[in-house]
Amino acid sequence: METVALTIDGRDIEASQEESLLEAALAAGIYIPHLCHHPNLPSIGACRLCIVEIEGVVQPSPACSTRVANGMRVVTKTATLDRLRKLALELILSGHPTDCGTCNKYLNCELQSLKQYLVVEDLRVRKRTKPFPLAKDNPLFVHDFSRCVLCGRCVRACRELRGVGAIYYKKKRRESFIGTPFGLLLADSGCRFCGACAEVCPTGAIMDKEELVRGKNRKSALVPCRYSCPAEIDVPRYIRFIREENYSAAAAVIREKVPFPEVLGYVCNHPCETACRRSLVNQPIAIRDLKRYAVEHDQQRLWEQSRNAKPPTGKRVAIVGSGPAGLTAAYYLANQGHLAKVFESLPEAGGMMRYGIPAYRLPREVLDREIASIANIGVEIKTNVRVESVDDLMRDGYDAVLAAIGRQKSRKLAISERDLESVLSCVDFLRAANLEKPIAIGRRVVVVGGGNAAFDCARVARRLGAQQVHLVCIERKEEMPAAPDEIAQGEAEGVTIHPSKTAIRIFSNHGKVEGVETMDVASFYFDDDGIPQLEIVEGTEARIDADSILYAVGQMPDMPDGI
Repeated sequence: METVALTIDGRDIEASQEESLLEAALAAGIYIPHLCHHPNLPSIGACRLCIVEIEGVVQPSPACSTRVANGMRVVTKTATLDRLRKLALELILSGHPTDCGTCNKYLNCELQSLKQYLVVEDLRVRKRTKPFPLAKDNPLFVHDFSRCVLCGRCVRACRELRGVGAIYYKKKRRESFIGTPFGLLLADSGCRFCGACAEVCPTGAIMDKEELVRGKNRKSALVPCRYSCPAEIDVPRYIRFIREENYSAAAAVIREKVPFPEVLGYVCNHPCETACRRSLVNQPIAIRDLKRYAVEHDQQRLWEQSRNAKPPTGKRVAIVGSGPAGLTAAYYLANQGHLAKVFESLPEAGGMMRYGIPAYRLPREVLDREIASIANIGVEIKTNVRVESVDDLMRDGYDAVLAAIGRQKSRKLAISERDLESVLSCVDFLRAANLEKPIAIGRRVVVVGGGNAAFDCARVARRLGAQQVHLVCIERKEEMPAAPDEIAQGEAEGVTIHPSKTAIRIFSNHGKVEGVETMDVASFYFDDDGIPQLEIVEGTEARIDADSILYAVGQMPDMPDGI
């Protein structure tokens, strides 16, 4: 891009010919007062605070809307400019409250900083009262018209940055203000509640409601979808690409953080949707489904072209376990230039994605496709190999070993007769089902547990022919840890839920399961070891007949002694 040479306050500087005088001055460390200007918005020169004197130009010019030119000579500080800036600021302050101490923007207000910089006192200003009440009826924002200085930042952000146009300049009783068409609520005016207006407001006229941001990190409060995501995927960014129908760019944004975007599009618990600010307006955005849609329509696969892999380092890393953790580590280690080799004890890679999550929830062709993408960048995956010792791997010449073995072992039930043949752990049951091994579960099945794994067991049992499936959990139904859609789908498939109950005894006859005895749970808590401590309601014993019992009450690593 071509540059021009100019002089500002006696200093010779170079600037892009596309820059404004204000941008060139600020980039050179020369401060010019300004209020309506924002680096992400087009300039309009409305505040008249950034005026400068240009050699050959009769009147002072607004620096924000004046392009630089070769040979231009500019002065930013003169007595005339100081007087005109003070006058402009006094006119702005005439409709602004005097008391700054009660404003949530206090000590972080651009107008307050300008008052101090230009040494303007409110006592010199003749005040007028704006006839507008404080607007608190919008779900996310408070609109204080009395603090608005009509800089127009919010209007430009809404119309030109976001392309919405939910707010604009209006007039009432000779007083100009910024509002919605016909005085509608933001929700009814097409507002997307992106927060851009509040973000660019210099005075606190539009602010996030205090209860939504109090005591929170600013980023996590304003973009909770991103910061509630365990991988911190840039959710707003990829949703904007989806809106523009640029699905390959959206998929590339997702893959910056995770190598399994399509898998997540099927099975992610989507905490981002729980945190979504849009839920305060009507309902959260379907972020998980949008992620899946973007990846399924990724035709160009830009992420492969822009992967930015580093040169080979010669370092070798052995990764024990080919579940999501192990394969993710292998993917990013390969991007860093290291040789990554994954060892898996089972016949195929995928870990719990393959041997825990049922195929009706995660189609195997989706999983195979994503694992192939990781193998295609140079990650070697060796299956049917159980690693027993880190030392053996180090002796084989690896520079580092990562144990990503997951939780492949179920916690046992704390009741008698738990070792009967027809009492199966969640992990063993789902693994056998996914390996398509024959499993004799009978017609009546009781599942103990209230999480997603418990519902996987229950729904797989139904698919294997169980006519009655009962699910017993210590939580109340509204507090069950399983995802709401898992619960709803389980009930739709005929699973009977028994909340606030615990299994205390297994009925058996000659080693054959005949049922389970339950009691009501009044309350419970988990101790430091993660073991539930229950308060049981006496006299509430009940029996549920069963041919087999599946328990999903927690998992732990199955750690070899050498690891």
